[in-house]
This record gives sequence, structure tokens and C-alpha cells, in this order.
Amino acid sequence: MSLHLHSSCSSPVLPLLVLSLLLLSGDASCKPIVTPITKDDSTGLYTIPAKNGEPLRLHRRPASCGAPPAGSSADPNCACAAFAYNPASGQCGSGDLTSVPLSANATDGSNPLPSSTVTFSAYATCAPDALLASLPAGAAGVAGLSRQPLSLPSLVASRLKVAKEFALCLPGGGQTGVAIFGGGPFVLQASREFDAAGEIRQNPTPLLKNPKNSGAYYFGVRGIAFNQEQLNLPAGAFDLDRRQGTGGVVFSTTTRFTTLRSDIYSALINAFDAVTRSVPRRKPIPPFQLCYEASAFPTTRVGPGVPDVDLMLDGGRNWTLLGGSSLVQIDSATLCFAFDHMGEEQSAAFNSPAVIFGAYQMENNVLLFDLEKGTFGTSGLLLGRSTTCGNFNFAMGSS
Repeated sequence: MSLHLHSSCSSPVLPLLVLSLLLLSGDASCKPIVTPITKDDSTGLYTIPAKNGEPLRLHRRPASCGAPPAGSSADPNCACAAFAYNPASGQCGSGDLTSVPLSANATDGSNPLPSSTVTFSAYATCAPDALLASLPAGAAGVAGLSRQPLSLPSLVASRLKVAKEFALCLPGGGQTGVAIFGGGPFVLQASREFDAAGEIRQNPTPLLKNPKNSGAYYFGVRGIAFNQEQLNLPAGAFDLDRRQGTGGVVFSTTTRFTTLRSDIYSALINAFDAVTRSVPRRKPIPPFQLCYEASAFPTTRVGPGVPDVDLMLDGGRNWTLLGGSSLVQIDSATLCFAFDHMGEEQSAAFNSPAVIFGAYQMENNVLLFDLEKGTFGTSGLLLGRSTTCGNFNFAMGSS
């Protein structure tokens, strides 16, 4: 394994954005790899321990800092320029490419496999410490999960000769989640163990492509229903305008709560407000506009007892958000409506979607993305099956 460091990447400059896998070693090729996911409570961001044990922050929405480098090379005589992007702060910078060591365990989908550490080098863009300032403490950089050829899932697939697919199970507070890159089963411990990935593959949902934001994960939504009644919104309110690159519904692990364009947000919060009018209120806690006495809601296995929010997907299916996804616990006495609104400036921004589907609504769901087929699927809220993303068995299994 060769490791080339440009002189401009010496301390205090650190690698930021993982761009491309370079070299692999170990005996676990052709098997998926697994890594734990930790949530940083102070920032709401998620990390994986992929660089010498240091965390890399997960990022799904691709950068918009300009064109990527035209080419890259492992030749130590070639210094190639690239863009570094901090999706938490929105700051961009340019720097040289370097290579950094990453490692993870191979997995059979139920456990990590013993003696199966896969070590590889990855290209990264060097960036000054200031660009890392808003990331979780100790984070070495950002792991891009986009649909682009140089994203982490794409390069794991090409170098390990595994499926161009990854499964993500973001943890709630105090848990350890899990990501599996490369296909295969995804088994969680429960009263009855089940392969979430196998179930999802039986009924996938197409992803949409936005030519103006080709790395992002868009999916088709034709409406939202609350309490089994469709919200009164104009036809096409969720449509993606491929020519302008605006509208549509897009996933983002760096947006803490699902964020809705103002017209959609108003319709949903008004419907929620009307149904919960008899529930005692508490003073709103920004960014939330609607908060309640937590003790006023009945407790169920899937969270507070409130009517369902249904995303009405293209093709006629619904993605149901239960109480554990539509309300968030702020403190022991307070629950808040767990959606945010964009505001005029964000709604008018370049490539602005109609809905940013945020990380809180992804938590304790298994989300499976197939980059080759252009599909995704979800397990639904795992609380309904008496398990969580914290129930992957990280004890070493048999080889």
C-alpha cells in the first residue's frame, strides 16, 4: 500500500471529504463490510469510526461547490486539485488530493466476521481546521454517500466486488446504529430475528434523478395524508422539475428534521394542530412551532399515540410515519411536532426541493439504497417490531 501526502496536507490541515478508494488489503473481498454509526448529540450528526478509529461524519446530500476534479492520480508527482465541502456549515474550500487509511470488518449480515478487517486507502481533499469546526468533536472528515461514482458506496462496490448497495440504520439518542456496504442480509436482534434487507428487496421504490443535482437521492411523492385524510394541496406540489432542478423530495442525513416548503408545512401543521387541539400545550421551543405536555399523550410501542402521517408514494404505496417519528421528545415534560419549515430564502435557493426528508424521520428505520437499480426501500419504524437500530449484534460471528 502506498500513501502519498501532499506537503499542503501537513498539520494543521486535515482530510475532509472522502472521494475515492485507492487500495484494498485483507482476505475479505467479495463480502459486504459493516460499521457502527454513532449520533453526536451536540450537532445531531452521525459518524462512523473509519479512519484509524477516528470518526468520519456521514453525509448524503452531495456538495454544490462547483465541478469535481477532472481527473485524479495516485502518482506522487501529480498534485490534483479538488473541492472540500462541509455540509453542516455549507462552507466550501479547495485543496490537494491526498490518501488516507480506512478500515472496516466484513460481515455476513448478522455479525462482523472474525479476522476479516478490510484495510484500504481513500482519496481525500485536504482542508484547514476551520472547515471542520462545526463537525462532531474528533471527526477526521466527511464520508460522502451520494450516487456519484466516487462516493463511498460506489467505490466499496467496485473495489470489493460487492453489490452497489448500502443499508443505513441511523440510531436514536444513546444507541449505536449500523451501516452495511455491499449488499447481503441485514439482520437485527428482536423477539424473532428478521432480515430487513431481504424484505425490503421484495418491494423496492424507484429513486428519481435530478439532472441539476445528480448525486442526490430523490423519491416520488404525490401527497401527504394525516389521520387518513389527504392534505389539501395543489396537484404537483411535490413534483420534481428536472429542467430547473427544483421541487421533489430528497433525503438528507445532515438535516435534523424533515423540512417542508412553507405551503406544505402549513397544511400539515394545521391538520396536526386541529386533531390535537384538546392536548395541553407548552411554549414552543425553536425551531418547533407546536409543543405539548408529554404526559397528555398515551404511550404506545411506536411512540406517542397520535394519528399517522402518510407519505403517499408514486405507485400507490404509503410510507407511514408513526408517533415516534412525528413527535420528538425535547425534555421529560415536552413533546414537539417534529417537522420544520424552509422559509422564503431557503425555498427560493438554487435546486431547492419541496421536502428535505431529514435524519430524525430516518432514525430506527432500515433504509436500503440500490445504486445499480436506482431503488430504495424502508423497513418502517422498527419500534413496531420491538427492535431498534441499536440491536445489530456487533459481537464477532463465525467465519
